Amino acid sequence: MNEMNDNAPAAATATQGSAQERGIDLLLDIPLQVSVEVGRSRILVRDLLQMQEGSLIELDKLAGEPLDLYVNSRLIARGEAVVVNDKFGLRLTDVVSPTERIEKLGS
Repeated sequence: MNEMNDNAPAAATATQGSAQERGIDLLLDIPLQVSVEVGRSRILVRDLLQMQEGSLIELDKLAGEPLDLYVNSRLIARGEAVVVNDKFGLRLTDVVSPTERIEKLGS
C-alpha cells in the first residue's frame, strides 16, 4: 500500500505535465496578427486627399532607429530591418520583458 502512495506523487506530476502540454498544444494553432511599425505621423484630411503617387509622409522616427514589433496590437519587441531573399524581415534586437508587457496591459 505504501508503494502505491510513494508512486502517486510521480503519477500525479506526470498527469499534470501531460495536461499542461495538451493545453499549450491547443494554443499553438491560434492565429495572431503580427505587424512591424516603421513610424507614425498625424496629417490633416485635406493633406491625405491631396496625396498622389510620389507623395511623402514624414514619420516620427529617425532613420536607423529600431522598428517596433506588435502582436495583436501589443508591443513585443524591437529590431532592425533586414533583407532576406529579396524580402524584408526584422531581426529582433530587444524583446520587451514579460513584466513590461503586463504593465502595459492596463494602458
